Parts: sequence; structure tokens; C-alpha cells
Amino acid sequence: GIPPQAPGAGRVLAYARAQLGKKYLWGGSGPTEFDCSGLVMRAWETAGIYFPHLAQDQYNLTARLPLGDLLPGDLVFFGTPSNVYHVGIYVGGGEMIDAPETGQRVSYSSIYWSGLLGGGRVTVNS
Repeated sequence: GIPPQAPGAGRVLAYARAQLGKKYLWGGSGPTEFDCSGLVMRAWETAGIYFPHLAQDQYNLTARLPLGDLLPGDLVFFGTPSNVYHVGIYVGGGEMIDAPETGQRVSYSSIYWSGLLGGGRVTVNS
């Protein structure tokens, strides 16, 4: 079965919401600017899970799960299994918080856009 989510998703979501409106910066990991994987890295750090600052590594370190099983705090990946180019933090209702791209800001967006690869569950083994 699908492994349980690591504890602390509430902290992760609170952190992500607190970054809404901040600028995108490639390679950014806060506190004022973020890229997609930098936001995920810092958010899950608040729950004691330490990810590398790279969406591909974050994909490789999470458990695969169907989109229908996503819980708030799970990750949503875009690209292909060997070329993951974007990641967001699932918040529920088909939406995520992510740091989209240059010129944009950390915001809510639908997970359903081109390139959607699948969900990743952050576990205590991540």
C-alpha cells in the first residue's frame, strides 16, 4: 500500500501559505525569493524532512501515489520520471502552492496543466 505521510504537513502548509506573493528566483530558497524546489525544501524542513534543492531529487525521494490519493502536503511533479522540471505542494481540491517561473510569484494554481507527472508522498524515509 501507499506509505503514510510524514508528520508535520500542517506546518508545511502554514509555511507555504506564508510565502504566497513572494517573488520567483531561479535557485531561490528564501526567505524572500523562491524557486519551485526551494519552496518545497524549506516548507518540509519545518517538519524535519531535509530535501535537496532539486525537483528531480525530491521526486526520487518520495513515494509514488495516484492523484486521487493526494493529501495536503503531498508533492505534485511535472515532467517525466527522468526529467522532472517542476514541483508544487498539494493543498487539496486539485490545487497546489508553487513558485511558478520568472516574473511570477508564489501562488495557488491548479495541478492540472500540461506536463503533470504525478504525486509524491513525503514519508519518514524521504
